[in-house]
Amino acid sequence: MANVVIVGAGSGFGKRLSLDILAHEALRTGSIALVDINEESARHVAEWVQALVRQLGAPVEVRWATDRRRVLPGADYVVVAIAVGGRAYAGSPYYEEVMIPAEYGVEQSVADTVGVGGVFRTLRTAPEMLRICRDMEELCPDALLINYTNPMAMLCWAMNEATGIEVVGLCHSVQGTSEQLAHYINKPYGEMRFWVAGINHMAWFLQLEWNGEDAYPLLFEAAENPEIRAKDPVRFEILRQFGCFVTESSTHMSEYVPYFRKRRDLWEPFGLKERRPAKEAAGSRWDWQAPDFLAQVRGEKPIEVKASHEYASGIMNGIESGVPFRFNGNVANEGIITNLPAECVVEVPCFADREGVHPCVIGELPTQLAALNLSNIAVQDLTVQAALEGDREKAVHACMLDPLTAAVCSLAEIRTMCDRLFEAEKHLLGYLE
Repeated sequence: MANVVIVGAGSGFGKRLSLDILAHEALRTGSIALVDINEESARHVAEWVQALVRQLGAPVEVRWATDRRRVLPGADYVVVAIAVGGRAYAGSPYYEEVMIPAEYGVEQSVADTVGVGGVFRTLRTAPEMLRICRDMEELCPDALLINYTNPMAMLCWAMNEATGIEVVGLCHSVQGTSEQLAHYINKPYGEMRFWVAGINHMAWFLQLEWNGEDAYPLLFEAAENPEIRAKDPVRFEILRQFGCFVTESSTHMSEYVPYFRKRRDLWEPFGLKERRPAKEAAGSRWDWQAPDFLAQVRGEKPIEVKASHEYASGIMNGIESGVPFRFNGNVANEGIITNLPAECVVEVPCFADREGVHPCVIGELPTQLAALNLSNIAVQDLTVQAALEGDREKAVHACMLDPLTAAVCSLAEIRTMCDRLFEAEKHLLGYLE
């Protein structure tokens, strides 16, 4: 029996993960509690999940709440997918985190991992993540926290450092990229094998095989095809120059390193564009009156019971059923990758079974790949210190060390940029001194 709490259920993960959970027979007992600060969102998602439970005839209790403390007691798994201060990718404060750096020539592509946007997103999100952990320490101390909230590595690092809760962070870049690679080399995905390790959004396909043979020669051959290369130009350039394929998209990867976005003349060859988010986050994320949604809630239209490629339900199923489940997770390094800091968070192959989550030991990364990871880990480290210590100056230093920001701006410009963001987000960052 599994008791699951999903915090941030009004996001895209509430319905999706509930469906994933109920796609596993071993998870069709216990409870699913859906938490969102938006009462309407929590209630509507719960109605949909209740309809799915009725369709399956499963003895699963479905609850919803705006206060997580009401439903945390007895939880075995707490899934967190939240945005703090506003919508994740529209309106304030996200708008300022993209547009203020853009005034200084720092053109971020997503701004949710590292960079100025990633630093400030961490600063405004980490306190709430720590409060969730404190509630768990009091109400369900043995529960596993499964994090989907970005910036993944920095938030998991902060929770590992400051709390006693077991944390694993999940992303879908390994699944998505491995499927893309099968497509690029024109081979069936079911015949592919891979071994991936590094950090979140910058992990490396250290091994890529098709039918037991090294598939990298096929990938290098595919990279010579202009049509294929144009689909992923940044990552194919990283492959060509550094010898390994990276997990995040070309759009994402372009902002983690100093090579692609620092000058406009570089943009066109790599298919890059500026990001201009909406200044106002208008309307609800979901249309709760959509005909299909209402028909499913009323039981008039069946819900297709098919799990996505998200890992969360597979982890729960592995632990509850005892059938081992392999996935890539974000965990405390602690010697897993020996040439990255022990305290950082790495994304590595893991197994889940009745005994819990077990990361696999990697050893050393190739030096050039570790160096790219370390350039981002330096930013992560200072940002986590800033968040845990309430140290504003360390946040500024984190931005000064960001590879893209440093490639574009002077130190004085970076400090002024940070001062403007501190002012714009002072209602969220009052704990910093």
